Amino acid sequence: MALDGAFLRQIKKELEENLINSKVDKIYQPSKDEIILFMRSREGVKKLLISARANSPRINITSSSPENPKVPPMLCMLLRKRLSGARLREIRQPRLERLLFLDFEGTNELGDTVKMSLAVEIMGQYSNIIFIDGDGMIIDAVKRVDISMSSQRLVLPNMKYELPPKQNKLCILEYGADDIIKAVQSISKNMPLSKALLATVQGISPIICREWEHLAGHGRDLYISELDEESISRLRFFLKRTIQAVRDCTGEPYIIIDGTKKPVDFTFEHIQQYGTGRSLKENSFCELLDTYYARRDMLETVRQKSDDLNRLLSNTASRLIKKIYLQNEELSACADREYFRICGDLIQANLYQLEKGLSECEVENYYDENLAKIKIPLDRALSPSANSQRYYKKYQKAKTAEQVLKVQIEKAETELDYISSVLDSLSRAESVRELDEIRQELAEQGYIKSKGKKQKSESALPPLEYTSKTGFKILVGRNNRQNDKLTLKYANKNDIWLHAKDIPGSHTIIITDGKEVDETTLLYAASLAASHCKARNSNKVPVDYTRVKFVSKPQGSKPGMVIYINQKTLFVTPE
Repeated sequence: MALDGAFLRQIKKELEENLINSKVDKIYQPSKDEIILFMRSREGVKKLLISARANSPRINITSSSPENPKVPPMLCMLLRKRLSGARLREIRQPRLERLLFLDFEGTNELGDTVKMSLAVEIMGQYSNIIFIDGDGMIIDAVKRVDISMSSQRLVLPNMKYELPPKQNKLCILEYGADDIIKAVQSISKNMPLSKALLATVQGISPIICREWEHLAGHGRDLYISELDEESISRLRFFLKRTIQAVRDCTGEPYIIIDGTKKPVDFTFEHIQQYGTGRSLKENSFCELLDTYYARRDMLETVRQKSDDLNRLLSNTASRLIKKIYLQNEELSACADREYFRICGDLIQANLYQLEKGLSECEVENYYDENLAKIKIPLDRALSPSANSQRYYKKYQKAKTAEQVLKVQIEKAETELDYISSVLDSLSRAESVRELDEIRQELAEQGYIKSKGKKQKSESALPPLEYTSKTGFKILVGRNNRQNDKLTLKYANKNDIWLHAKDIPGSHTIIITDGKEVDETTLLYAASLAASHCKARNSNKVPVDYTRVKFVSKPQGSKPGMVIYINQKTLFVTPE
């Protein structure tokens, strides 16, 4: 996990600078695995979040305000009774264990000074928050562990607190780069260097071990058997750099993002293994954790809340694709309609020599320049005249079907384009409010049922706003309804309108204010339009641009659908 012992050491220093000697003012327990301490000092009140959630264990100063239950849990009541008014005197971390002790000094019911500690264990699914008295006895814990859960280490009230089992690894607070290299070289030669480092060094996460391998091998994968003098020298240099940063607590907070700007990791060093633009520096370690988990939790919430919409839209798109395929097959069959008309005409022209009861007739095809003979199947039960009318009916039916099918196919393709555009908006939604706007749009279009009573709706979200290097404001729509408002109501007729060519995406507007737009701004806006479309992960995306006055909306068309003229096309990389 990213929150390793080395990262926790950086957090410890930050907490010491902000919270030592502050007093516990309030205590809340918003969920069964989370505790928030309001710490008051001369500088004001700071909220300390301690989480033992399996997917997001952490400890950091937070600015968020989660909703608290109406009735506080028993542990929260106990902490309020024992910890309220106590002062935080010390924060301890054994070596580089993923464990912090928060040592408090307070008074009991008799007015005597007592010492208490909160042991914050950051260990994935085994994370815990344990309340300990001055004699090292467990008072209570967020997660009690009995004999049925573990035979090695029990966490129960009135039991002696024991440290988690030690790992047989080298702690970089005590060992240097040469010790680590020597230990790594004694491991199996077929093991990748990053895995060997992870198995050797205590308190260091996989991302840092991969970074050491990346830097030592000039970006290529390294096995222990491939270590030569140069790679060992490079490895020694980068190990020393990290060791110094950990010992002196001089690391810097970085969030790692993927191609969709989703946070995927964090470290106390600048990371190069993912290329440029993937390692973003934050102001502090506490802010990093707050941002990382808030963003990740929000994206997870949005993903869960959008699952039903994704299923609905995906099923609708699949149904439309199948419908268009079948209708195109029917349309292909209508291409033979001229044959039916010709057969009817030829039978009609040869009525004088045909009689009832024939299964076929062979006549001259006067539509052919060589007057070639043609065999025409007949129905024996019908007269020649009735057979002629039968072919005319087939012709008329095929002709009518072709006209209807063309309209239906065009309508289905338009609807499919609309569904694709909504799916694209849904894939880029980053908040529950954006989801609500998409739901409202789908309800207005009849794809989902609107909720019973109309509640007072929140004000519409503003479009995304950017500024080019030369000072031009650029606006990007978040969804189809916003695209319509942005292009047809907000934008001036002389502003520049951009959209990915023939690809579902957002409307992008350069606010010109009557000025001539420079090439740098135009390219930047085009790259933004490309990054807010379905093809945002492509290397090159075609983007059309024109003046807003050349963009119009056909009457009765779906939200976000427009037509435009006088456009030019740029090929850009998504920003």
